[in-house]
Amino acid sequence: MTDLPLDQVRTLLAVVDEGTFDAAAAALHVTPSAVSQRVKALEQRTGRVLLLRTKPVRPTESGEVLVRLARQVGWLERDAYAELGLSGAGEPTRVSVAVNADSLATWFLGALTRLPSDSRLRFELRREDEAHTAALLREGTVMAAVTSSPDAVPGCSVRHLGRMRYLPAAHPEFAARHLTGPLRDVLPVAPVVVFDRKDDFQDGFVRRLTRGRCEASALRHHVPTSEGFVEAVASGLGWGMVPEAQADPLLRSGRLVVFAPGREVDVSLYWQQWKLDSPALATVADAVTRAATGALRA
Repeated sequence: MTDLPLDQVRTLLAVVDEGTFDAAAAALHVTPSAVSQRVKALEQRTGRVLLLRTKPVRPTESGEVLVRLARQVGWLERDAYAELGLSGAGEPTRVSVAVNADSLATWFLGALTRLPSDSRLRFELRREDEAHTAALLREGTVMAAVTSSPDAVPGCSVRHLGRMRYLPAAHPEFAARHLTGPLRDVLPVAPVVVFDRKDDFQDGFVRRLTRGRCEASALRHHVPTSEGFVEAVASGLGWGMVPEAQADPLLRSGRLVVFAPGREVDVSLYWQQWKLDSPALATVADAVTRAATGALRA
């Protein structure tokens, strides 16, 4: 196959980013007809449907590959401009990263503060569950991610960061009221705190405890911030799986107890990033790895 015309690839990215052909045309200062022709030509060249003509427009699996390519080309161009000292080189370099909420609340931001003071980087962090951050990499929405998947997304490298430990915890009065008796019997009906509707962590804990017979109670409270989740558990709203780093001070103060000792759950975390020879991305990766080494279990 001949080379992919970059103007067509960039046009595809503009349609995805802007959501419609008309909006992409306005952003590119061309006519909607020109945008449509470029996308159609790219689809003919690749022999694949690249866009789902929905509102907003969404890339197909093949389209995601080219969207990722377009973002990577743009990133490399900015790096090259900076190295050559050309116009625009003084602008900060954008680094987009998908991170799970618990890492954001505990150790990840500390990694960014370890970067050299003269780093010209601006971060765009996307909060997403660690089981879903890889999807943002696959779509080309972000260039790096903290993820629970050890399987590298196509075009990405992967390295193990460590294990984040979660403790089955509750307020002492809540535990005395709701969690007395065999846990396999009481836990499926006890009020529970979950992060959001994607959060399957508490359900998975109950499934393992009951050998697949039950999930966590339908009486569940959705608290979609890491700090709020922990506070909800410590306040007695329900039980929950609390990150060890956030649980430790609350255990010492007596606001939390571990109601199932020995049943801690470790979640392995990985750093995935685009395979680019980019000094900026390498610097970020090194800082994240160092911070994870100090904060996570090996």
